[in-house]
Amino acid sequence: MNHIATNLLKDQTDEAWKNLTGLLENMSDDEFFWEPVPNCWTVHSDDGDRWVVDYAKPAPDPPPFTTICWRLVHLASCKWMYYEYAFGPAELTWDDLDVPHTAHDAISWLTDGHKLLRESLDGMNDDGLSEMRFTNWGDSWPTWRIFWTMVSHDLHHGAEIGCLRDLYRASQHK
Repeated sequence: MNHIATNLLKDQTDEAWKNLTGLLENMSDDEFFWEPVPNCWTVHSDDGDRWVVDYAKPAPDPPPFTTICWRLVHLASCKWMYYEYAFGPAELTWDDLDVPHTAHDAISWLTDGHKLLRESLDGMNDDGLSEMRFTNWGDSWPTWRIFWTMVSHDLHHGAEIGCLRDLYRASQHK
């Protein structure tokens, strides 16, 4: 069996994950919810027992600045939704997601979603990477694109979270 492309994708997935998780170590809830500017999009209670993520479709122009918690929950929820539609029963909706509201729980949720995707990749060979799979918005993508999107997503939002953590630390030492 041919595994060159699959092994490369595994290496990239693991490297992006290592970078991301290194940026999340020892995060406090204060840092998680910190709003560096007014009117940030964040995660908050819906005045009931559920926690929700600020979101609008279409997005405002310009879009609001987002907190670390918004970005971290976004990363995690996307992993769950990509897994659900590409490899799972394709039944979960955004409204079904149980949004975490602590740094620890969000990181655990992210880790669990990543684990599901990574286990799916472990079962792949190069031929399987060309199989078409669904997205939660109804498009069909080749399997490699699902994973490559997650790699890009981890790197993109991980870098944002890293910068926000640097700003948070600097703001606490004034």
